[in-house]
Amino acid sequence: MKDHDARKRATADSFGRAADAYFESAVHRAGDDLDVLASWCAGADRALDVATGAGHTAGAVAAAGAPTVVAADLSPEMVGTAVSAYDASGVVADAERLPFPDEAFDAVTCRLGAHHFPDPAAFVAEVARVLDPGGVFAFEDNVVPDDDELAAFLNGVERLRDPTHERLSPESWWRERLDEVGLAVRDSSVANLPLEYGPWVERTDVPPERRRELESRFRGAPDRAIDRYDVEFDDDGVRSFAIPKLLLRATATR
Repeated sequence: MKDHDARKRATADSFGRAADAYFESAVHRAGDDLDVLASWCAGADRALDVATGAGHTAGAVAAAGAPTVVAADLSPEMVGTAVSAYDASGVVADAERLPFPDEAFDAVTCRLGAHHFPDPAAFVAEVARVLDPGGVFAFEDNVVPDDDELAAFLNGVERLRDPTHERLSPESWWRERLDEVGLAVRDSSVANLPLEYGPWVERTDVPPERRRELESRFRGAPDRAIDRYDVEFDDDGVRSFAIPKLLLRATATR
């Protein structure tokens, strides 16, 4: 637990320093995926956005009509950014120990944050706890294939690029965890999220030594990984690649 807490503090500090970059990031501030998550929460009265980051999802849910939206994040700087930019209240909160009573919300969202959680199963259990019966969980995160080699490659480059990265899991893992706590999957899809390599590296201010190692790992990747992740090179090095992204809607069945 102490190790988990130390890693969480490091993650919060790292994201606090990058709050402005994430607010401006095109990958995070717009997209069809964001619209889908917000549409799944249409009709909610009390929504919670976990690991809100710069608040883009909280803002989209509020714009979709939710009268009360809480933007929660372990980074105070991220919460401040979200509250300043969007129609939401803010709470500094640990995703694995949410400071809310049972059945406090009828919608919970989490977009592109869960791969930073040391204990994502605890997060899922907390989502189930704070959701009303029939409430919606609108979830998005990057995932890996059910293939150990492909999963190890993507998790390896993600952790090298950002030491706060914990792990990407397959869709099957998420489905099992949701089922265990009474969250029934109603919709899901996996699509490739194209990423420009340069902005992906710049967003976490990767130092030169790790940049060289990242480039080396992509160039030395197995052909299967090059194909699965659509890695493209140009004369300057890695130009782009794609990460599998899961969009999932579940409801609380208890």
